[in-house]
Amino acid sequence: MQFLLAFVVGIPLLGAAAALLPAPPGLKGTSPDQAVLRHGVTVTGAVLLAALVLAAGFDHAHPSTMQATTDISWIPALDVRIHLGIDGISLPLLVLTALLAFLCALHSYFKPPAGPSPKAFVALLLLLEAGTLATFAVLDLMLFFLAFETVLVPMYFLIARWGGAGRQAAAWKFILYTLLGSVVMLLGLLLIGLKSGTFDMVALATDNGRGLTSSVQVIAVLAIGIGLAVKTPMWPLHSWLPDAHTAAPTVGSVLLAGVLLKMGTYGFVRILLPVAPDGMHTFAPYLAAFAVVGVIYGSLACLALVRPGSKGDLKRLIAYSSVGHMGFVLLGIASMTPTGVNGALFANIAHGLITGLLFFLVGAIKDRYGTADLDTLSGATGAALYGRAPRLGGLLAFAAVASLGLPGLAGFWGEMLALFGAFDPADGLSRPAFLTFMAIAAFGTLLTAAYMLMVVRRICMGEKREEPPLADVRTYEFAAWTPLVGLTVLAGLWPAVLLGLTDPAVQKLLAGGKS
Repeated sequence: MQFLLAFVVGIPLLGAAAALLPAPPGLKGTSPDQAVLRHGVTVTGAVLLAALVLAAGFDHAHPSTMQATTDISWIPALDVRIHLGIDGISLPLLVLTALLAFLCALHSYFKPPAGPSPKAFVALLLLLEAGTLATFAVLDLMLFFLAFETVLVPMYFLIARWGGAGRQAAAWKFILYTLLGSVVMLLGLLLIGLKSGTFDMVALATDNGRGLTSSVQVIAVLAIGIGLAVKTPMWPLHSWLPDAHTAAPTVGSVLLAGVLLKMGTYGFVRILLPVAPDGMHTFAPYLAAFAVVGVIYGSLACLALVRPGSKGDLKRLIAYSSVGHMGFVLLGIASMTPTGVNGALFANIAHGLITGLLFFLVGAIKDRYGTADLDTLSGATGAALYGRAPRLGGLLAFAAVASLGLPGLAGFWGEMLALFGAFDPADGLSRPAFLTFMAIAAFGTLLTAAYMLMVVRRICMGEKREEPPLADVRTYEFAAWTPLVGLTVLAGLWPAVLLGLTDPAVQKLLAGGKS
């Protein structure tokens, strides 16, 4: 188990370096470009297989215990250690990251991205996977910061070099927002480490803030929370996200929505809730308020984009929908209750599956039509996907109803549990205020249903016209999308698959390390 976790985290990094080397003569295939794209599929496939074996070997009877741990001294002067481990909170995110990275590599093999050398593309994709996996596996604050920052450079270049119109401005906006947030976050992490005398996240969680004064906790939560909120993204620190998604290539959007946004909310759960509970208690009402504003703001922005004549971009609409969905995650965390935090973690995974599928589908539609403009897709040359590409239209409708939280699909449980958490928040938090937040967020679910159904009506439905049929779902697309569809249904029908892992770990985390 120790070897497997180290393998999962380290192999993508080695694979990224190997991707830049010349391919051995026997492995080139028809071209060097094909060889390096196949290398990406092979490495991400090996990581996914190792992650699945790790999940199978995980002791499901004790999901609150850190497993597959490695603890090696790295910088003795600062007591910074290479400390790895997984529990019921991090394991689902680790597997989700490995799955989406493999599906993106598979998609890129059959449809290489338009842009510079595929060597650099594959190397950046693997580096991005390595940083994301490490973020969910490390248990040292300084190592967490390094892993957290590692993903910024590859995502910047994926947007700037392989993106669409406006990619340079979008990439700069992404890197500036996240770097500025990270500088503030680093100061907060250093404050916790220096004041408590350790950067070990397990020891800090067990101490449960007892070694930190309330004023230190408040400052630390403010500083670290700003950095995490930018990555989440929380309103009003979200404005980099729509531009980044609109300009990013398909696989960049899938990974950005599917796993990078989860790094921010994971930091709230793994670091701030157990390490600085007094500081979180102070800021919880404000976090909840920003969260519900994000829910309403994201929904209204989507309604404005889907309105006929607005020239709204479908990728941009889904990006704004992420602001709303991540608002539910933050609301669950702000409740500081096991119910709310479990809902947040469940919604994290559900959003990764559903929004990853949505961006794959939008990429396929844009590939067929040459545009993601909603007015064009529903105009005289419109999609009417049910008639022209029925499987593609059916999958888009499925992803839309999953995103709006249809009971029986993954999107339902996380948002419902987050609302339940707000209904009865932790002791000391204002229940009337959280009941108000709950009511506002519940209204947001109605707005979500409205814009998603409008998307389906405008793109999938329409009068039958004398137009040639579109290419329906291709074999490689079927292979890349089927796991996401299956897992969305599985998590919706059997939520205990995830909640059985997260609940004991969350209970222990909120209890200060006591099971």
